[in-house]
Amino acid sequence: MSAVVLNEKNFEAEVLGSEVPVLVDFWAEWCGPCRMLSPVVEEIAEEESSFKVGKVNVDEASELAERFGISSIPCLIVFKGGKEVKRSVGVIPKDSVLDLMKDI
Repeated sequence: MSAVVLNEKNFEAEVLGSEVPVLVDFWAEWCGPCRMLSPVVEEIAEEESSFKVGKVNVDEASELAERFGISSIPCLIVFKGGKEVKRSVGVIPKDSVLDLMKDI
């Protein structure tokens, strides 16, 4: 399953109301590091079924970026039970992204 495109309209249902943990990638088209991390996030979305993966384009969903205090991108946030439980800023390898999803 590919990553879910998230915006102000579907964020509540897809992330905060999700029954499974959600890994959310906050990114932008113009961001070089975001373009480096994006294929990793997409690959994880295709491989994993124990959690959901979503992507928020901060230029298109600036209210969400502001709501979650996104000041640097790429920023990965893990949500469980409607709450933020982990956060990582910057490009990290696939193993480190998967480590974020452990023990939640």
